[in-house]
Amino acid sequence: MSGPHRPEWDEGAPERLYVITGGRSGSSAREPLDIVTLIVSRASPHTATQPEHAAILRMCEFPLSVAEISAYLALPASVVMVLLADLLADDRVEARAPIPAASLPDTALLEAVMHGLQNL
Repeated sequence: MSGPHRPEWDEGAPERLYVITGGRSGSSAREPLDIVTLIVSRASPHTATQPEHAAILRMCEFPLSVAEISAYLALPASVVMVLLADLLADDRVEARAPIPAASLPDTALLEAVMHGLQNL
């Protein structure tokens, strides 16, 4: 290539994040998202889908938290939340609240049932 030397595209540069989110910095999701919200795909990516959106749709065949998606894509959680807001608005993913610890069965009760079953 003849011409001025062009610097390599820095994957972590703010310009890249600006392009990915279309300049948006906040989530416009109907339901508030946080890093423990579970995301599940409801559709497959099509050919015109942005690469980051397509990656989310492929990886969320089984529930993943926003934090896990962020780690797998190596993108800040705030950027992932903007991308998820797009997918939620198009009904391409579903957001589920994580199971609260208080709704899980008591460990002592489970152990008592297990010991009772072993004694049968």
